[in-house]
Amino acid sequence: MPAPTILLPQDPLNPRRVDPHYSYEAQLVRGLGGETALIDHDALLAGDAAEAVRRVPPGIGPAWYRGWMLPVPAYAAFVRALADRGCNLLTSAAAYATAHELPGWYSTFEGATPDSVWLAAEHHPGELADAVARLGGHGPAIVKDFVKSRKHQWHEACFVPELADLPAVARVVDRFVELQGEFLAGGVVLRRFHSFVPPAEGSGGRSRTTARVAAPAGATVGRSADPTGDPAGDPAGDPTGGAGSGTRVGAGTVTGAERAAEARVWWVDGEPVLTGPHPDTPEVFPAPDLTQVRSLVRALGCRFVTTDLALLADGGGWMVVEVGDGQVSDLPRGTEVSGLLSSLIST
Repeated sequence: MPAPTILLPQDPLNPRRVDPHYSYEAQLVRGLGGETALIDHDALLAGDAAEAVRRVPPGIGPAWYRGWMLPVPAYAAFVRALADRGCNLLTSAAAYATAHELPGWYSTFEGATPDSVWLAAEHHPGELADAVARLGGHGPAIVKDFVKSRKHQWHEACFVPELADLPAVARVVDRFVELQGEFLAGGVVLRRFHSFVPPAEGSGGRSRTTARVAAPAGATVGRSADPTGDPAGDPAGDPTGGAGSGTRVGAGTVTGAERAAEARVWWVDGEPVLTGPHPDTPEVFPAPDLTQVRSLVRALGCRFVTTDLALLADGGGWMVVEVGDGQVSDLPRGTEVSGLLSSLIST
């Protein structure tokens, strides 16, 4: 079987070139002897999957995607359009949905990740009250959709200080849904809030002081009109530090929430091939214990995924903050990714 090709988004201003955000990865892949091909991300979002894959050579066989986030239906159309050209995307549409959206991976990681419940974006007050009750009915929580939060609008559309205050919960949820608009993914999620160990001031270590940090993380920054991404450092398209995975949006400022000292772990066929900083905190290099997480990733059954982990401030150990599809997860600038890319093109 031929080595997998890496599919990358084209530059919207120069369709014959790779999107600048992914040019470094493209260079590394070619330096490792791998092949790349370009896809039109904007055409995928517009519903024209056949046009989106027009530059993919026919009959290239297996492939991985490394690019901006896609809604699950658009990704499914992407898989079908590639199959019509003789290209087999190694992450199926079902596997993408499982890793990309919280309801897909939550049951596997339940107990190792913040308790969560979800409901439809359009719901009546009784359904919201029922969701709150299922989450325990009291204590702090955060609001997000199946993929992203709005932690840069912490008090307005993310953080719920007390679940027992149902009118306040409803205000935050309604504002979140309003701001997400057409970019809302799936439905509304309520997650139990936890305090995690924050990054040490100006260093790569961990501070003893605790930070109030939301359990989820998961949006990205970059070049798109989607206003739902989490603020970050805009190198690559995801939560900070590196853009790349995820929806593309303008950077913002996190207010009211301090970032945790998160680690992002990249898994290929159940093995951790890269452990590095989260894009939101590219200067922090935690070393999480992966003993439990390894078995959970294998149980999930997805070939290429990421897990974001943070250390609980109460001494309870490492918790899985988020799971993601590795094709659309971001990398902080400066991360050594040759080993990761080598693993992808040798599968």
